[in-house]
Amino acid sequence: MQAIILAGGKGERLRPFTEDRPKCMVEILGVPLLGYQLQWLSSQGVTDVIISCGYRHEVIQNFFGSGEKWSVSLQYSVESQPLGRGGALRLAFGLLAPGEDVCLATNGDVVTNVRLKPLVQAHRQLGCLATVVLAPFISPYGIVEVDPEDHIIAFHEKPELPYWMNAGIYVLSREMELMLPEQGDHEDSTFPNLAQERRLGAYKSRSYWRSVDTVKDISEVSKELEKRLMTSFLA
Repeated sequence: MQAIILAGGKGERLRPFTEDRPKCMVEILGVPLLGYQLQWLSSQGVTDVIISCGYRHEVIQNFFGSGEKWSVSLQYSVESQPLGRGGALRLAFGLLAPGEDVCLATNGDVVTNVRLKPLVQAHRQLGCLATVVLAPFISPYGIVEVDPEDHIIAFHEKPELPYWMNAGIYVLSREMELMLPEQGDHEDSTFPNLAQERRLGAYKSRSYWRSVDTVKDISEVSKELEKRLMTSFLA
């Protein structure tokens, strides 16, 4: 199994943490976001990873090297100029080894433990060209429940809402390469076109998933991972 990690983000909302490094190299409990991703991938059988990078790419390459420490083989797809996520994916596709009919792709700012084997199986069963992992939409605010007479009857702190959001994790069939834009975002072009043709699959998952976009996210994910580590230790 091969994977592409989109790691070209500057992370402007994470400054000052990204003054000297790309977004994927921001640390959570002393480990870069990209380190969590490589550990997640390698633990589930992914052996070859292409890191798609641009901004401060040398920081990534100097830290991870060939990937031996992380039990994967790493290649780097370096953008000479910003191509957008879709263009970056298309460029990275050129480094995929022949043989596999699908590859995994993920945004470089995601921390998750989504199981990959059932995800890939679902993709093949759907028969779509791409499958998008969806995560439940959790309200960032507390919700107030009101009865028909306008009496407040309950408060719900950050509940799960009846919607699903794009988790930034995909399974892509190899035929996708020429459908990706040379420049731009695949979620603005390729994915909407596939959705109209009913060739874009959905995989709903309630596995742990967080995207790190702001300084507040760093603090919250740190606390969540500490809690999970302690729970695992005490189990």
